[in-house]
Amino acid sequence: MDTVSILDRKPGLIDPFGRAVTYLRVSVTDRCDFRCVYCMSEHMTFLPKQDLLTLEELDRLCSVFIARGVRKLRITGGEPLVRKNILWLFRALSRHLDAGTLDELTLTTNGSQLAKYAADLKACGVERINLSLDTLDPQKFKAITRWGDLDTVLAGLAAAERAGLKVKINTVALKGVNEAELADLIRFAHGRGADLTFIETMPLGDIEADRTDQYLPLSIVRARLLDTFSLEDIAYRTGGPARYVRVKETGGRLGFITPMTHNFCESCNRVRLTCTGTLYMCLGQDDAADLRAPLRASPDDGVVAEAIEAAIARKPKGHDFIIDRTTRKPAVARHMSVTGG
Repeated sequence: MDTVSILDRKPGLIDPFGRAVTYLRVSVTDRCDFRCVYCMSEHMTFLPKQDLLTLEELDRLCSVFIARGVRKLRITGGEPLVRKNILWLFRALSRHLDAGTLDELTLTTNGSQLAKYAADLKACGVERINLSLDTLDPQKFKAITRWGDLDTVLAGLAAAERAGLKVKINTVALKGVNEAELADLIRFAHGRGADLTFIETMPLGDIEADRTDQYLPLSIVRARLLDTFSLEDIAYRTGGPARYVRVKETGGRLGFITPMTHNFCESCNRVRLTCTGTLYMCLGQDDAADLRAPLRASPDDGVVAEAIEAAIARKPKGHDFIIDRTTRKPAVARHMSVTGG
């Protein structure tokens, strides 16, 4: 019997502050073919492959979450498309779209593998993706990603558009790096019908650099943009933390994700599952729950559901991110690639 039919009479997941958890972000690997300077060290030590959940186990865990009211799944990494046989997981999860128990199956990607996978992702029911792109300058792109190639990513973007995928571009605002071209990125994204979201760098993991040298408050970015654009607040939401405006001159949508200058915790509906089966109830806190042990201890999905319920009962009110010269250590030791972007 399918997991959802077993558990479909259970109530949804409600945290201690009355927020319904309807959005699960699932990291399928901590590995990536880039080494972005704000995300990870150039010389990363990745998890042993035997520590990772199998794709079948990831499917089972996601299915239990869906049975408990999760309506949106985002597949993340690292870079999710470098996980071997990853299309199997997308095909498996697409059955929940067909059944109407899942509203959206999507992913965040650096675009390096999109030329290969875009059409197959669309066939699996993926309608919308997030593409990370921090600059349109090839030399800057190489400097930011260390290992990436801009032409490869732009070819992936074009493949996604040909496949009929709706693309949202994510740009991390980096002081002294890409701040002078943020207006150009708006024109680039909106010129091809894509939404664009700016993101503040977050203090996650040791990156062999001082984050105060990277951090650019989006309050400053927005104020500067007003010299060039007319920004109109709109009610549009995607289920994530971005707050959107419409840019009058382009007609496109521009989002701001501001974990540092103005956190979005009061409306948080998300939890994050790592590729090892660890559930983080908050991106900016270390408290976590091990779901791998109950998953492997029993074929009864009710046992896993109980572990999930106990974890959601500990979901905190919010995070405590800070970046300053007196706090040089990351607020959270784990890298974003471990938690899931």
